[in-house]
Amino acid sequence: MAETHVLFVEDDDVIREATQLALERQGFMVTAMPDGLLGLEAFRANRPDIALLDVMVPGLDGVSLCRRIRDESTVPVIMLSARADSIDVVLGLEAGADDYVTKPFDGAVLVARIRAVLRRFGHAGGGEGALQGQGPHGALLTFGELEVDTEGMEVRKGGEPVALTPTEMRLLLEFSSAPGTVLSRDKLLERVWDYGWGGDTRVVDVHVQRLRTKIGQDRIETVRGFGYKLKA
Repeated sequence: MAETHVLFVEDDDVIREATQLALERQGFMVTAMPDGLLGLEAFRANRPDIALLDVMVPGLDGVSLCRRIRDESTVPVIMLSARADSIDVVLGLEAGADDYVTKPFDGAVLVARIRAVLRRFGHAGGGEGALQGQGPHGALLTFGELEVDTEGMEVRKGGEPVALTPTEMRLLLEFSSAPGTVLSRDKLLERVWDYGWGGDTRVVDVHVQRLRTKIGQDRIETVRGFGYKLKA
């Protein structure tokens, strides 16, 4: 099996070198860059399996780099932020990141988070990967003008295709598998993000907002104090 290729963009020399070494010891192939512009060049040249982007890097900041990557690819992106309560976390998620890790981080936690993201994307190497269906085999689910093909992993709204990232697709599959049922943020973290531990529910909230902009603002309803549900 091919090695999982990680693009790591971090301007702190000590953190970059130590993290690169830790990831390589776990069997990852790592391309490490000190700034966002070099990171973008490396992404385009190498097409890694996953990108780890520090928010505060020179040249092109991590949030802007994430947007550029997301314009070209659905490759998973994890943002690295020095503060858990920073607005940069939300900005990174809104830019298209799939998850984030707070610095300073434990190497084992980072590796676990990377592997969790890769499992969600259905690959451990080889570029874009393939998302595995979670719904009924071959089912075409219809919710008003929204159609979800759970086998072909395609979504259409009013007959027009809707481009979703794998994380957004998994989120929609969870909602469409139980329309009208309220799913809590903790349950979505467990099922979509593979969190076997407590996680930041902002990850869920931002992804729901991103999904709403693509499939319709009124399709997913907020049930205050409980979570979200897909309108049948």
